[in-house]
Amino acid sequence: MGNDIRRLIARIESLVLFRDLLKDEVIGRFIRLLKILCGESQNCNEFVSVYSDFFHHLVKESLMLGLSGNCSFGDYLTHAILYRETPVSMMAEQNGSEKMPGWLSGMLTGELNVLGEMAALSSCTIKTEWIQNGNRESSDIVSDLPEWDILPKDCLFFEPGKPWGDSADRLIEFYSRCGSGIFARYKGFVWERTGNLGRLRGVEEPDPIRLSDFIGYEMQRKEIVENTLRFIKGFPANNLLLYGDRGTGKSSTVKALMNEYHSLGLRLVEVPKDLLADFNQILRMIRNRPQKFIIFIDDLSFSDGESSYTALKAVLEGSLESRPSNVLVYATTNRRHLVKERFSDRAGLMSDDANDEIHAADTIEEKLSLADRFGMTITFTAPDQEAYLNIVEGLAQQRGLRVDRDFLRKKAIQWEMMYNGRSPRTANQFINWLEGYLKTQEEQ
Repeated sequence: MGNDIRRLIARIESLVLFRDLLKDEVIGRFIRLLKILCGESQNCNEFVSVYSDFFHHLVKESLMLGLSGNCSFGDYLTHAILYRETPVSMMAEQNGSEKMPGWLSGMLTGELNVLGEMAALSSCTIKTEWIQNGNRESSDIVSDLPEWDILPKDCLFFEPGKPWGDSADRLIEFYSRCGSGIFARYKGFVWERTGNLGRLRGVEEPDPIRLSDFIGYEMQRKEIVENTLRFIKGFPANNLLLYGDRGTGKSSTVKALMNEYHSLGLRLVEVPKDLLADFNQILRMIRNRPQKFIIFIDDLSFSDGESSYTALKAVLEGSLESRPSNVLVYATTNRRHLVKERFSDRAGLMSDDANDEIHAADTIEEKLSLADRFGMTITFTAPDQEAYLNIVEGLAQQRGLRVDRDFLRKKAIQWEMMYNGRSPRTANQFINWLEGYLKTQEEQ
């Protein structure tokens, strides 16, 4: 067995396509454990420490990845193969399964077999090998060490009892269809910045709202959906500005697009307004990807003197570095004029004050031009009372609430008068209260 493990270590070290996996915290610790097992020192304290350190990180990282703490090294390896960006995943993403280079097939099969052998090497085998190597005095300590599961519980690709290399074609098809790295794992992202470093953070649990959940505003959503589908199909499409009253479902509509069409390659990237200056950095990260990206800016408006809106203007139209064909910008706002304009701006038009701007009209025109650079503006206005009540009734039906219609409408009117006025958001908040109220009454 010792010679078999040494050969496995050598084959692991020779990985090319999946070499980046060797830098992984968990996989790297597993390799170190194997090297301690086959080393000459045979120090029990060192073995126990490295073994425990590997197991600790396997549990910790599995929980962080949403693997439910199964302690399955096979599950962890499978997740790494599927969702880490590697040369093979990038080639398959860019070229598709039919245009992969001929030399890659055999290499991919061989390397998957190596990774499968790693997954199949059980903790029981490792502990037994250590004890049989002449470390019987520490057998009680080693035997009590925790054990991990070996084979993946998720057999989407790697079937128990078969070499992992048998699934090479299926893996290439996965990369071709779902993408590479984080773009395969996530459908929604938030742009974040720490110091000088920006990154796309994948959203683990995005808002699950779907287009079928909405009631009302059918014409507005029809325009948005049609524009989005043209974009996904590679046809010309427009940047969108969703303008209107608060609580009318503008942001939720954009999130629903992600849930509805992510299987067609649509991804959503939310960019905070104060990080708009990073636009070119974001575009370089997603340019030439096969997925389609909607850059989403929520609650867009700019204060007087705030210059970051020029970065957005450059992306929408006018930058030397063109916006990639796989990117659109969707923004929501409660303001028709996105940049605040003051009466003092207009005073400059007829001013005799030497301190006022000479070309005040140019400043005004610049402030008004941002909204015009969106190809389409979709307007969401607050519903009248009857439309509001129709939304309330529709939501009650979706939730399966059995309640007298007159009672429902009366309480809904009281709710909107007491709280946030008429809007789909207010209707949803009322239904949340009503459902809780009815369930409380049933318990009494």
